[in-house]
Amino acid sequence: MLNTILDTLMGTTTITLTGFLIPVASSLILGLVMALVHMYRNRYSRSFVATLALLPAIVCVVIMAVNGNIGAGVAVAGAFSLVRFRSAPGTAKEIGALFLAMTTGLLTGMGYILYAALFTAIIGAAVLVYQKAGFGCAKDEELKKNLRITIPEDLDYTGIFDEIFGKYTTEHKLVSSKTSNMGSMFKLTYDVTLRSPDIEKEFIDKLRCRNGNLEISISALQQHEAAEL
Repeated sequence: MLNTILDTLMGTTTITLTGFLIPVASSLILGLVMALVHMYRNRYSRSFVATLALLPAIVCVVIMAVNGNIGAGVAVAGAFSLVRFRSAPGTAKEIGALFLAMTTGLLTGMGYILYAALFTAIIGAAVLVYQKAGFGCAKDEELKKNLRITIPEDLDYTGIFDEIFGKYTTEHKLVSSKTSNMGSMFKLTYDVTLRSPDIEKEFIDKLRCRNGNLEISISALQQHEAAEL
């Protein structure tokens, strides 16, 4: 009687309850591992890492639902993964993480749980090694800063800071300028490369003497990846 009820609830598929739970549980564990790897030394949103942790299990179920038909499974799972990029831009690193999660889900859904675990371990280890070694990072990346300076409207900002920039930076570029506070002030945004990380405070102090001690902020330069959608 119990078997009849279970067969009715689970449809006419030949997948057993155990054969369903083991791949899904394995996918959830591997997804959690991938999410933790992605969180290491990366900027991330809570929603993205949660999705990354769940995606292998979702793809796994899709593959089992289509009885191992790779073409149909990839088409459906691919459509799911692309929904995220319809609403928010994704970097190349995030796209790679999603493809990794999908591949793991494909393997577990087809029953290759050991290969899925091995694949996750190899790729995860490679990602950690690359991150630790700073692979792909420019040598002067920590010196690249985004500088925002507020000045009064009567101050001509054309070349006003060139002397200071020449002393404390190797490169500087005015990215944008806009009025604020009913046109009584200008807000300038520069991309600069400091000569040394130890001169940041001294650099700001010199700028304060030129802008009338108005607001100045300096932060790490946001590097937008070329493959960002």
